[in-house]
Amino acid sequence: MSQFMVEFVLPREMPEDFLAKIPHQRLKINQLMESGKITAYSLSIDRSKLWCVVNANNEFDVMEIISEFPLIDFMHPTIFELMFNNTATAVKLPMFSLN
Repeated sequence: MSQFMVEFVLPREMPEDFLAKIPHQRLKINQLMESGKITAYSLSIDRSKLWCVVNANNEFDVMEIISEFPLIDFMHPTIFELMFNNTATAVKLPMFSLN
């Protein structure tokens, strides 16, 4: 299993049908995060780009996963295979003893 960073370019103007699908997008992202298929999901402050980290075997599997996004018809994805992806949750701190 590999990790992939997917960068999405979002539309400058967000039509009504885009806005109506945002709650469905969030629900799908939450489901994919709970299943471990997506480990990170971020939106730029200007709402022009979106990034997610996907666990998959290959780019084809990534495309299958992101094709489930309700907003995929409005997005232009670029997929990058990652060498590594460090996160704060991956860092193990030593346990402290209260004795």
